[in-house]
This record gives sequence, structure tokens and C-alpha cells, in this order.
Amino acid sequence: MATIPGQLVWEIVKKNNCFLVSEFGRGTQSVQFSKESNNLYNLNSFKFSGLANKKTITIQPAGKDQSVLLATTKTKKQNKPAALLHKSVMKKELRMMAKAVENQVADNYYRPDLKKAALARLSAIHRSLRVAKSGAKKKNRQAVRISGRK
Repeated sequence: MATIPGQLVWEIVKKNNCFLVSEFGRGTQSVQFSKESNNLYNLNSFKFSGLANKKTITIQPAGKDQSVLLATTKTKKQNKPAALLHKSVMKKELRMMAKAVENQVADNYYRPDLKKAALARLSAIHRSLRVAKSGAKKKNRQAVRISGRK
């Protein structure tokens, strides 16, 4: 089966696909986002597109605990959707997960251009999964009225 080049796929899907979301930005310019999977920044661009690139990265929360799912695509399994992703669940602290993502993305020569985006996505997901500590309550800083004065 012949493989279609990524640039051709991008030219076909960049202006019209079911994942495209257009938002109004500053002035009359519109910002285009994409809801497709394997898109780290959710921007409609060739660099981050999960449809047009063979090598993509996904970082998502993996359950209620603080675990994160790191998934990369296998380039040899492009026509087998069930076996397309290599998934690994990470249940470590943030620094250890960041090192693992960095090793997988940049040091492994997979997609070094997506290193910054992958670490930003990991940080945002980890921040959203963090549970607020229930410690000392904030004191009321309003002025207390003394009613004993005459």
C-alpha cells in the first residue's frame, strides 16, 4: 500500500476538516485551533498536526490519580490503527516524568522539535491533576470592629 506524504495530507486537510475550530482573536484576525488527537498545542499547523505527521506525541491524564499517559506513534504501523500507538503510563513526580518525556522525545531522536511543547503540555496536565492542600485556612484580613468604645 502506498504511503501519502505528510505535506500532501496537510494541504488537503489544513482548511477543512472535522477537528477545526475557529476563534476570533485580536481585531479581525481569527485563530484556528484543532481538536485532533496527537496535537500538543491544539493549534492548526503542520508542525503540531496529528493527521499530517507520521511521528506524533500525545500527553494526557490517565485516570483520577496523578498518572500521565505518554503515547507516541509507531511509524511502521500507519495502516493498523489498533497497533498505532505506543502507550506508557507514568506515575512519578514531575521531574522524573519530565526527564522521561525529554528522553523519549528529544534524546531518542524521535521529534526533537516538539520537546518544548511536550514539556509544556506535561506541566499543564500535572498542574491540573494536583490536589489542593488542606492546611491552615486564610485569616480574615478585614478590620475588626470594636464595639466596647463609647
